[in-house]
Amino acid sequence: MAPILADNSSSNLPERDNYVNNGFGYVKNPHLDQLSEDILYHFDLGTRTHDLPSMFGDVKFVCVGGSPNRMRDFAIFIYQELGLDGDGSDITDICAGTDRYSMYKAGPVLSISHGMGIPSISIMLHELIKLLHHAKCKDVTIIRIGTSGGIGVDPGTVVITDIAVDAFFRAQYEQVILDKVVIRTTQLDQRLADSLLHCSKEINDFPTIIGHTMCTYDFYEGQGRLDGALCSFSKEEKCAYLQKAYSAGVRNIEMESSVFAAMCHLCGLKAAVVCVTLLDRLEGDQITHSHSVLTEFQKRPQKLISNFIRKQLHM
Repeated sequence: MAPILADNSSSNLPERDNYVNNGFGYVKNPHLDQLSEDILYHFDLGTRTHDLPSMFGDVKFVCVGGSPNRMRDFAIFIYQELGLDGDGSDITDICAGTDRYSMYKAGPVLSISHGMGIPSISIMLHELIKLLHHAKCKDVTIIRIGTSGGIGVDPGTVVITDIAVDAFFRAQYEQVILDKVVIRTTQLDQRLADSLLHCSKEINDFPTIIGHTMCTYDFYEGQGRLDGALCSFSKEEKCAYLQKAYSAGVRNIEMESSVFAAMCHLCGLKAAVVCVTLLDRLEGDQITHSHSVLTEFQKRPQKLISNFIRKQLHM
């Protein structure tokens, strides 16, 4: 196997634009300078076909989550929370020309679905970061809103991620590039996490904690579940592993946070991960709460993020 290389910065590559000192999220790809048009294929947008600065130049917050329906509901919710004209029910999908992702805009807030797992969210992030770059968006905060499995916490607990770790509890993301394995840090913005925790105390409707989030490549065996189509370990081995994760500071498990943290850090974007837990994995593997309870759980991160955005906008 090729040597493992650290990639905590891209100082060896020329920057396309030195946006970082001006508060811009920026790309680190000199090859983009050679393109006459940059087609954001999975968004059905492009630099020649769309006026991206006019469409997105006022964006200050980007909220991403797995489900298209959930992100549409969040867009309507934040639309109403910001007191924009109308009730937001007629909000349109900017990416309606594709079936890969959905995107909605509510004033300075962009709400985007990213699908499930590292490959899906990484594709979305590449095009989102280029979109913010082309639109010349300044001082952008990006937050992943999601669901997760908890470890040693009550279902319904909201976990704000301080560190995204892999299945070995390491704060790193491994990306295969050509024939090399490149290691990238999964550092998140700690001041942003602290601000979100402070906002949660003002709501005080549900438990909110800061903890490590473990990111896996799979929902079943990769997360130590006993109820998949395949299982090569015992219940005792599963419990020992999850207890080891808890001892390492892990409080929830999902499938996107590591690449999300790595890419946002490399591109100079303030980023946070806020996920609600749907079960305690130390107690079982299957989600057994009713649909109405799960729906209420899923609204908890949205309420927290709404409170945070309104405070940032001095509302």
